[in-house]
Amino acid sequence: MSTTTQPTARPKRALPPLMQLTDAAAERLRRLYASGEEGRLLRIGVKTKGCSGLSYDLSWVDGPQKGDEQVTDKGVTVLVDSKASLFLIGTVMDYEVKAMSAGFTFSNPNEKGRCGCGESFHV
Repeated sequence: MSTTTQPTARPKRALPPLMQLTDAAAERLRRLYASGEEGRLLRIGVKTKGCSGLSYDLSWVDGPQKGDEQVTDKGVTVLVDSKASLFLIGTVMDYEVKAMSAGFTFSNPNEKGRCGCGESFHV
């Protein structure tokens, strides 16, 4: 008598969200969307730039472009360029106010290093 065993399927591991927003980033975007950028969306991409090779590229758009990923977190929507998706998986976007500057920052688990000035990164 022969017995055959059926392979058991391994459970699929949940993917991390493409991007998340901190409370500060969501609040800043709400204010921007309600004022000068009403009716537009922030589009996040990655472009070749700087000493480490890549930098974050933020732009205001009237709507999604073909292939853009739509990310909604804390009631706020941003778009992610499809070419940047693989570089940004698991990234947390924050808004920081410092003594001499303010702006969006990114905590990206895919980064392997940054240049000295912090403007560019590599994966």
